[in-house]
Amino acid sequence: MNKIGIIGASGYSGLELLRLLAPRKDIEISFVTSLTYEEKMVSEIYPSLASIYPDLKFTGFDAATCNLADLVFVALPHGISMEIIGNIDLNKTKVIDLSGDFRLPADVYEKWYENDHKAKDLIDKAVYGISEFERNKIKDAVLVSNPGCYPTSVILGLTPLLKEEVIETEVIVNSLSGVSGAGRTPSAAAHYCQIENNISAYKVGGVHQHIPEIEIGLLKSSGQKVGVSFTPHLAPMARGIYSTIYVHPKKGIMAKDLHNALEKHYENEIFVTVLPLNSVPQVKSVTGTNFCHLGVAYDPRSKVGTIFSCIDNLGKGAAGQAIQNMNLMLDLDEDFGLVSAGLYP
Repeated sequence: MNKIGIIGASGYSGLELLRLLAPRKDIEISFVTSLTYEEKMVSEIYPSLASIYPDLKFTGFDAATCNLADLVFVALPHGISMEIIGNIDLNKTKVIDLSGDFRLPADVYEKWYENDHKAKDLIDKAVYGISEFERNKIKDAVLVSNPGCYPTSVILGLTPLLKEEVIETEVIVNSLSGVSGAGRTPSAAAHYCQIENNISAYKVGGVHQHIPEIEIGLLKSSGQKVGVSFTPHLAPMARGIYSTIYVHPKKGIMAKDLHNALEKHYENEIFVTVLPLNSVPQVKSVTGTNFCHLGVAYDPRSKVGTIFSCIDNLGKGAAGQAIQNMNLMLDLDEDFGLVSAGLYP
């Protein structure tokens, strides 16, 4: 039985990890930590888990306890993760970090996150964990940097088209996110009165920290240097990512060619589904799952192709993908415990 710890388990990603791991008979949750709710019962903070984890209590961080686990998830905000992981012995315990602390080179991180990187020596150890493209590296990794939700949706949608060289390398991305993407800490932007019946863009003008992650991630996955214009939006839903990606197909490339490139690349991938041509994905279809649904359309008048990419920001965009990576790191079936239908309606 694999002993698993979750650091920062009281946030939404930590909650989703606990929910998804609950049916696993091969997993023992050794400890869960929380800076805010130390010594409180998990069931007190999350009554939805009361029947599953009746005796589980949040603790403080203890490096010695971490080093007794086979694998630890770190679900803390950026800037805090790096300091915690620096105290874990990676020769004893494997780590999956759900923050942005190890997704970028140190100089790029410091520019975009406006924060000093305090564990630069660990960056080269980290494998960027989009499972579909890096599974061989992930299997041997001691530290996996779990990708962000927006980048996951975009990289999955674009990589096959770039590898097949059927599109130009300048793209425009409009993405909508559920409010859980803003985290559990209350804020004015995520207040009910602000989001109800409302959609708003934020961090506009090319300043969002996921832009370099998308561009570097696409370079890793496709070998192509891509320029991305990215605008995120907050939508009035609890969870989900809906990315609409505008591409310029190369001369002679039509909708069926874009669609064929995606189908060819993902035909053996269980967690990426390419919908029929001119069908569009829906957030409801992937809610609560580790699936990504992709759709393709083409406007012959403007000669613009559109890729639609839909994931659950807490599933394939966070905890689901983290568990997919955990399965690889522990030499288990990659899809173990992750195949379930969306929560519809």
